[in-house]
Amino acid sequence: MTAESTKILELAQKFTPHIDHTAFQEDDSYRMALSAAAAADDRKGEDILILAVGEVSVLASYFLIITGYSRAQVRAIAESIKADLQDQYGVQPIRSSGQSEATWIVQDYGDLIIHVMQPTEREFYDLEAFWGHVPRFALSKSA
Repeated sequence: MTAESTKILELAQKFTPHIDHTAFQEDDSYRMALSAAAAADDRKGEDILILAVGEVSVLASYFLIITGYSRAQVRAIAESIKADLQDQYGVQPIRSSGQSEATWIVQDYGDLIIHVMQPTEREFYDLEAFWGHVPRFALSKSA
């Protein structure tokens, strides 16, 4: 196992540790989602959740949802994720929106769509309930 694979598995263990993440470690989109989640965690993002929507949607393979508690924090999380994915994978979002309002920033990376939301927007739109039937990986509170 390479050093990068080991690091990805360590990141995965921050997510619902009772799930065998080895099946996902070869999935580039999942690895990007884990890297983005780690970048969000570094910026104190909370309630970090990966939804595996690929089996039921053509939109993407994964959604990453993060809560930020102020406009400045939402922007900082989104910028940190963007920089991290550029550095690690050489990718930029295909499209993004919401930077000026910073209550809900969406970054579309194709197979990975990232939602950085303030609590009011996250509660109102409730993406977790809409996609409630898909596998989910929640960042452990003890992490």
